[in-house]
Amino acid sequence: MMRRVRRPKSIHEKVKKKIETKNMLVSETENKILSKDISQNETILRDVFKDCSDVIFRSLYSHEKIKILLVYVDGLIDSKIVEQTILQPVLFQGLPQGLGEIDQLDQMIEDQLIAAAQTKIVSKVEEIVKSVVSANVVILVDQEDKAIVADLKAWEARSVEEPVTEPVIRGPREGFLESLRVNTSMIRRKVKSSRLKTVPLQVGEVTQTDIILTYVEGIVNEEVLKEVRNRIQKIEVDSILESGYIEEFIEDAPFSPFPTIQYTERPDTLASALLEGKVGIIVDGTPIVLIVPFTFWSGLQAAEDYYERFMYSTFVRWIRFMLFNVALFLPSLYVAITTFHSQMLPTSLLLSFASAREQVPFPTLMEAFMMEVVFEALREAGIRLPKPVGPAVSIVGALVIGQAAVSAGIVSAPTVIVVAGTGIASFAIPRYNLGVAYRLLRFPLLILAGSLGLFGVSMGFLVLLFHLVSIRSFGVPYLSPVAPLNVKEIKDTLWRAPRWMLTHRPKSIIGKRSTRIPKEQRPSPEN
Repeated sequence: MMRRVRRPKSIHEKVKKKIETKNMLVSETENKILSKDISQNETILRDVFKDCSDVIFRSLYSHEKIKILLVYVDGLIDSKIVEQTILQPVLFQGLPQGLGEIDQLDQMIEDQLIAAAQTKIVSKVEEIVKSVVSANVVILVDQEDKAIVADLKAWEARSVEEPVTEPVIRGPREGFLESLRVNTSMIRRKVKSSRLKTVPLQVGEVTQTDIILTYVEGIVNEEVLKEVRNRIQKIEVDSILESGYIEEFIEDAPFSPFPTIQYTERPDTLASALLEGKVGIIVDGTPIVLIVPFTFWSGLQAAEDYYERFMYSTFVRWIRFMLFNVALFLPSLYVAITTFHSQMLPTSLLLSFASAREQVPFPTLMEAFMMEVVFEALREAGIRLPKPVGPAVSIVGALVIGQAAVSAGIVSAPTVIVVAGTGIASFAIPRYNLGVAYRLLRFPLLILAGSLGLFGVSMGFLVLLFHLVSIRSFGVPYLSPVAPLNVKEIKDTLWRAPRWMLTHRPKSIIGKRSTRIPKEQRPSPEN
């Protein structure tokens, strides 16, 4: 009888079991309740924060020789405020006095008599650990099984600057920061109403990232708000470091090149969206705020459209719509016509193209494909290089490579012109993530044009149109209000009506007809 050999566990299984055991021990430690022995509490906390050199344990004694322990993270709190509000009063001035005389530390804890804007009492080790890593100061006192958590957050942050990704000629010059509370305060400055709600959530098993859902009560679509909250609460992940993590977990069409969630760095853009009934998702640690729901037409609109006069804004929107079609279809149309349908070109233009391509050894499809790849490489290099040299490299590189390729007979001059014009057209799209979708779709359309001609381009356009019609963003059709058609809402889609004509909020977003401004406000100056 053969003896069954026991296979040794792999290193991965051993490490995994060790980590699970360690996490279980940490969880058991953090679930403990504080005891009245401060030394025992300190030992537990030091064990939890083992090898955390930035966690400070500061011991001191009051006038009554009672031991007090402060626990906080160095760099996340204001040391001067800690000295003024806690250390100096306890060490030199005695116990802080409230409305009555305070002669015991336990009474100080019960009444939360610490000179801080926000304080609370906790009794569990888990609550203390969470408070410490959330940039609070925890105060423990001997012979007390409770602790005070004082909110004394303060850390280095950059100043408010103009958003790099959404510049405007006319409009506010401020952009969001990496600080969650600074971002909510910027929105509160725009919308000074108690109806503006900021609901806190937390996602990330390890990072415990703070998230704020913001909306305007009475305007927001409650079904959309409920769906957003449910999707975020279902996220189970160890870390959330940027709002892009949240976006990938809650978007409606993850395999579509078209984004179904808008993002912005501008407080005025978020405020405008909230007043239309949308929901904002603010993530701590990033200046990029998510907005849902998002429609296709919103991607062709800029904040500046609502600051300029309606005639100019309408004209610019039509220019963007034309450039969107150029960015998507120009290379494929050029390849299809020159390869399969040359009879559609005027004779003089056809002869010009033929003479330019006389020395080129590659077919038009390969020419356009190579130049598109080179253009994308130059664009990516210009973004990744340091700012002083990035634009220079991308511009000089495009000029030198384009001229050299034409002189060497590798590509023709018309192809370079078409690819360059396509690239310029893609830069005119206000939303970067929507522009990326067009850049991706150009390549399959090129292949269809090079293999099937205009029939292939038409087939690709129909597939693209069917796809756009089928997409929804949190229940809102992606092409609304054009498909399904809502004539009353088109006045802020294909064209920008005067402000006094935008009397109602978009019904496709909030699900009901809601008045924004009363009618009969058309300007009519008296003579």
